[in-house]
Amino acid sequence: MKKIKLAGISGSLRRDSFNTHLLKNIADLLPENVSMDILSIDLPLYNADLDIPQAEERPAAVQQFRDGLAAADGLIIVSPEYNFSIPGLLKNAIDWASRGKDSPMLRKPVALMGATQGLWGTAKMQVAFFPIFQFMDMKVVQQPEVLVAKAQEKFDKNGKLTDETSIKLIKQKVEALLKLVAASGM
Repeated sequence: MKKIKLAGISGSLRRDSFNTHLLKNIADLLPENVSMDILSIDLPLYNADLDIPQAEERPAAVQQFRDGLAAADGLIIVSPEYNFSIPGLLKNAIDWASRGKDSPMLRKPVALMGATQGLWGTAKMQVAFFPIFQFMDMKVVQQPEVLVAKAQEKFDKNGKLTDETSIKLIKQKVEALLKLVAASGM
């Protein structure tokens, strides 16, 4: 069986982020033949003057981020929702990764999830991603939706996800992502 490599991105830099905990829990739920590298989005603000072709090379952290995406067969993004949308830091990382004909996001299979302390999950943030996915011709796992609401009640003090419904949905979403990866030939 082919080894599948995923890239994972958390849309939060908070030390005790529910979304980073969620991403680490997803990594623990992956099948044996699947690995995931968690990529940092702590990048400089996008500036076309620092990007190719204006610059000879991209900033090192940006190139490392893009290389991590390029090496992956598929992508998992987990993120909080800020102001009914995508957190600025995550949008900045997407801007760095989506530029140029060499974009490592083009046609990449992707699964989007999120955790929040609120009641509505991260529904509006996830909807805000659709134009990006469409522009990049990404292959999106539409169902099931993973919106971990009231996250403070669904993780233990060590960051382990304890909510069985969420775990079941995550497994289904990952399985659907792996099917997209297989179908895309990535």
